[in-house]
Amino acid sequence: MSKDKPRDYGSGSVYQRKSDGRWIGTIEAGYTATGARRRVTVTARTEAEVKRKLRDRRVKIEQDGLALAGGTRVTVKTWAEKWLARTERTSRPMAYKGDRTAVTQWIVPTIGHKRLESLTPEDIRSVTEFCRSKGLQTSSIKRYHGTLLRLLRTAIVDGYGVPSRVLAVDGPDANKTDRAPLALPHALAVLAVAGQLPHGTRWAAALLQGMRQGECLGLTWECIDFARGTIAISWQLQGLPYIDGRNKALGFRVPDDHESRHLLGALHLVRPKSTKSHRLIPLLPWMRDALLAWREIAPASRHGLVWPDVNGEPVRIEHDNEEWKALQGTAEVGHSAGRYYYGHEMRNTTATLLLEAGVDESVRIAILGHSSINTTRVYEYVDVEQARAALTLVAARLQLNS
Repeated sequence: MSKDKPRDYGSGSVYQRKSDGRWIGTIEAGYTATGARRRVTVTARTEAEVKRKLRDRRVKIEQDGLALAGGTRVTVKTWAEKWLARTERTSRPMAYKGDRTAVTQWIVPTIGHKRLESLTPEDIRSVTEFCRSKGLQTSSIKRYHGTLLRLLRTAIVDGYGVPSRVLAVDGPDANKTDRAPLALPHALAVLAVAGQLPHGTRWAAALLQGMRQGECLGLTWECIDFARGTIAISWQLQGLPYIDGRNKALGFRVPDDHESRHLLGALHLVRPKSTKSHRLIPLLPWMRDALLAWREIAPASRHGLVWPDVNGEPVRIEHDNEEWKALQGTAEVGHSAGRYYYGHEMRNTTATLLLEAGVDESVRIAILGHSSINTTRVYEYVDVEQARAALTLVAARLQLNS
């Protein structure tokens, strides 16, 4: 036996086994699920070697924690099911829907049988290759890769022995996008056609104020303050997934602390996804007058929607998309790539007009509800009058002056 001086409390113990002369090192590491003490044991041929192993193991436990007892038998499939059940209570409904698709259709079919502690970088790449072989867009593959890494990081936090090297595997590079703002003559042509519609302000709001599709379709009259000249972006229209599509009576997947208002079918008013999306944007004179005129003839909506369908119910996303294409067709405009502009490109147009007008970045961010480009920089407060001045410049370019 070693005659070393007594070891410090918590540093473990070292002794030589009489039966074969090997050196044994042990360290206590918490308790098992039944309350028994957990001991980690290492062995070596020499005392110096076992002390080194014990020291290295102690450092690893301090840095990464200790794998759960029995955790070496857990497969990706078993953990993924547990992870999904947990995230269902905390993730936004559409985010959960994307994660569930990634797990059930791509991750589990590829590496679900693998044990967490035996995963290799090649296993992570195999999920990407499976997605690619089925013709998925790079953007979708990148999103599912992110789901896989989040799933594995959470497993590590919970004490499962996932090799850290698998987290270093890069996902696919993002697609080169052809998205671009509407050319100014195209924007003016679309607004001219939209101006012939009773509800044409819906499209002016998108181009002038950069409001997202869900923000427009979910806007209620109570969020418009005509006296102060502001619009509060505090809700958006979104279809929430059913718990069970075959039994809709079970209701919808709504996570904890997720505020929503049921409207019709799967359509709900939900809060914007980030604090930056909650914002107050100015109501310019032209838009104020146009909205007041529209309110006099708009279909009565039991939900108080500003732009409902002819029956006063929320406009379905697909119908809104069809009208956007029809506007472009009538205006005879389109993308240089030979397609119609996507709806989101109206926001690109607003952002570009603000940039061309020399509007400060912090004001652009406040109007559009974007996160700051530099996420470490303190977000600058922008008052409504600054935003009003900026949008007045955009209105002039779009010829939306009273």
